Amino acid sequence: MTINRESIDEATLAPLHSLEQRRQTLFMVLGGVFLGNALIAEMVGGKLFQVDTPWHTFTLSCGVIIWPVVFVTSDIINEYFGRSGVKRLSLLAAAVIAYAFFAVWICQFVKAPGFSPIDDDSFNRVFLQSQWIIVGSITAFLLAQLIDVTVFWLVRRRTGHRLLWLRATGSTLVSQSIDTFVVGFIGLYLPWRLGFSKSDEPFTFANFLNTSTSGYIFKFAVAVAVTPALYLIHAIIDRYLGREAERIIETVAKVEGAASDASKG
Repeated sequence: MTINRESIDEATLAPLHSLEQRRQTLFMVLGGVFLGNALIAEMVGGKLFQVDTPWHTFTLSCGVIIWPVVFVTSDIINEYFGRSGVKRLSLLAAAVIAYAFFAVWICQFVKAPGFSPIDDDSFNRVFLQSQWIIVGSITAFLLAQLIDVTVFWLVRRRTGHRLLWLRATGSTLVSQSIDTFVVGFIGLYLPWRLGFSKSDEPFTFANFLNTSTSGYIFKFAVAVAVTPALYLIHAIIDRYLGREAERIIETVAKVEGAASDASKG
């Protein structure tokens, strides 16, 4: 009986190729969701809205509506691709946001004709105000992501594979406390303080504290509320990756020095 070594090699390598293709596809999809929502959140962050409750009137940036998607995506990337995956996408997101900042700045010099649906004043009022949000957000975003991955893996080392909700939610709550106040200070308070704000009303330090505190409380509530979605997405990805999903997670954890006891041997 003649054994065809080439056919055996192909049969052996085919599942590995298929798994790697699924991992690459997963990273591209998660990366696209992460980058797209991060950019959108920056562009709409200059608009504020209020939520009245019997206890307090919360003043929020529209960016908080979008950021929960970024939270969940970042935690999922952390779980399956580790610190390096999150850092690569965070740096890429910062570069994309910076490019958007540059593109908007360039576009202000192109004069709109009278029949343009958006005149120069409207364009500048919306997008050039957002540039301060973008500057603050790039700074806060990179700082928060660095803190997020650090806390995520610190908790993972303590708890092992268990308690996904704790490492995901805990890292988000810590990192967003930094992100929220840095963005509010650089993106909203400083433009008013330095005379660059195009708002009709002053944005005082008290407004900054109210907006930032309100934003963090909102993010705190959302981070807890989206926990079921985190587990659902985790289950969908595990199903997509198949039996190798657990091995991938533990391999990443081992690289991060956070492998569970069962996988250390």
